[in-house]
Amino acid sequence: MSKIIDTFIAPPCHEQIEILYQDESLVLINKPTGLLSLSGKNPQNLDSVHHRLVQQFPGCTLIHRLDFGTSGLMVIARNKAINAALCQQFSQRTVTKVYSALLCGHLADNEGVIDAAIVKDPALFPLMSICAIHGKPARSGYQVIERFYHELEDGTSLPLTRVQLTPETGRTHQLRIHCQQLGHPILGCDLYGGLLLPGTERTPRLMLHASELHFAHPMTEEPIKAHHASPF
Repeated sequence: MSKIIDTFIAPPCHEQIEILYQDESLVLINKPTGLLSLSGKNPQNLDSVHHRLVQQFPGCTLIHRLDFGTSGLMVIARNKAINAALCQQFSQRTVTKVYSALLCGHLADNEGVIDAAIVKDPALFPLMSICAIHGKPARSGYQVIERFYHELEDGTSLPLTRVQLTPETGRTHQLRIHCQQLGHPILGCDLYGGLLLPGTERTPRLMLHASELHFAHPMTEEPIKAHHASPF
């Protein structure tokens, strides 16, 4: 197995984490784009969601992560017992996650499901691969919200589709690689073709936002249905 060497250095993120809700058990946040979920091994990648929040909420832990470029909803546990209870909900897939995204081009179908197993390939790091034999099962649903054209400065029009994405599994890069598999990568996605269409190369961020998170409060078992509108 070849050793993975991560050379990525995150540029400084000046945006603040928005705390949407907090109690003695958990914290619900809106993560800005361009911030790591967890600090990297490289000391230059110290800044992260966890690094910032642990100053304010000592002992807090991440239940799930969002990619560096993805913004939106994350739930953070404030102690080990809450972490275990929330992790169980995620592993049993009783948590509903909904994402907003802009995809390159116009999708033919209004809705559908992408069912394509995903595998880590050390030779291609940091990319993941689709592999029916060695991959872990991965399913994502999509629904078209609108198809439109974005006018560029040079007068050309960029066809885009706004979609709602609902991952049934939680593999690394799942939505990004599944949209590429669909033939319509997420706009601004540097790893899976979202900067290849003419006019997309100057896209300021990955156009992917975690807009809904539904789960049961681990103490009260009350349903929590968090919403945060997409910034794009």
